[in-house]
Amino acid sequence: MVLSVIIVHYRVRYFLELCLHSVEKALADVGAAEIIVVDNASGDGGIEALRPLFPGVRFVENPANVGFAKANNQAVSLATGEYVLFLNPDTVVPEDFARGTLDFLRGMPRAGEAGPAGRGPGALGVRMVDGSGRFLPESRRGFPSPWVAFTRLSGLSALFPRSRFFAGYYLGHLPADRMHPAPVLSGACLLVRRSILDEVGGFDERFFMYAEDIDLSYRIGRAGYTNYYFPGTTIVHFKGESTQKDIRYTRQFYKAMGQFRRKHFNRGLPAFLNLGMEVAIWVRAGVGTLGRVVKGRAGVGVDARIWVTGDPDEAGRVSKALAAAGVGPLAADLRAANLVLFCEGAGYSFRECITTLETGRFGPKAQRALFHAAGSHSAVGSSDRNGRGETLVF
Repeated sequence: MVLSVIIVHYRVRYFLELCLHSVEKALADVGAAEIIVVDNASGDGGIEALRPLFPGVRFVENPANVGFAKANNQAVSLATGEYVLFLNPDTVVPEDFARGTLDFLRGMPRAGEAGPAGRGPGALGVRMVDGSGRFLPESRRGFPSPWVAFTRLSGLSALFPRSRFFAGYYLGHLPADRMHPAPVLSGACLLVRRSILDEVGGFDERFFMYAEDIDLSYRIGRAGYTNYYFPGTTIVHFKGESTQKDIRYTRQFYKAMGQFRRKHFNRGLPAFLNLGMEVAIWVRAGVGTLGRVVKGRAGVGVDARIWVTGDPDEAGRVSKALAAAGVGPLAADLRAANLVLFCEGAGYSFRECITTLETGRFGPKAQRALFHAAGSHSAVGSSDRNGRGETLVF
């Protein structure tokens, strides 16, 4: 088996359906591959509905929500691929994703060929954009040393986003369109050889959710491998769709940051620095919670004027289905639309959907976009990286 794709799912049925359509297209030319979906007790009937639509996918249903790290490790124990791809369910990958990333890793010097500088490539991350086409800086990150963590928590990295000294967390001094080493990669899309996972261990299950990707990236680097950011392919990550951005999320996120700090930095730091970092983490958590309470949630809304585009056959079918369901109104032309619905199909690929989204060439007024896969009866999107997504079922 060449590649095992592992997806942990929790209550995002329609996003997962879109993701699986795109992954199956991406695996078409890479040889033997498998997809394993672990459902963390969603309890919404999503897996039952998706199982007959994707007979080639192995679905594993947990009786309880065991967390992101443990569910991924559970799937790794079942996987047989030489390479393992950890992928979020709220992502869309282009058709050449698997081929491009695997070719890159295979072309890099391996252990024994990399010279004294290291043991060759470790994990690989790719360029990610959110549901409105904006680059996601967490596509590549620096290791959160005490200084890097302080600049991030204090807001200095936001004030000086291109500074090598202040913007180390998101590696803001490095161009996003060029390949380069990246100490920390996102667990939303992380490709690694199975042999490396066997060597360093999988995700640390003490992290229920968040920071487990930072920890795994760190351990891979500490073992002598180099993690890489690869912008040769772009995926969409409907940021945050798998978790509602509420007070519970904020507490969980910053609890994980505290766990990570204590695991790797507790020793060797003066007590006042340890206390200072702990206080900074929780102050930041409070600010983040307040911002999300004020901001609220987003939805499709009655003000949506939808322009359906992409594959002609699918666009025609979707337009009729929306009209029959009373969804809309449909815009008379692209110039009048404030929401664009991209239809993937034989005449319009996932890559074209992503490229059009990223370049922003989908109308002067449109600030939001939805994706639809051929054969499905839904469209999903998320224009707000800190809010909830939008779903149309027809």
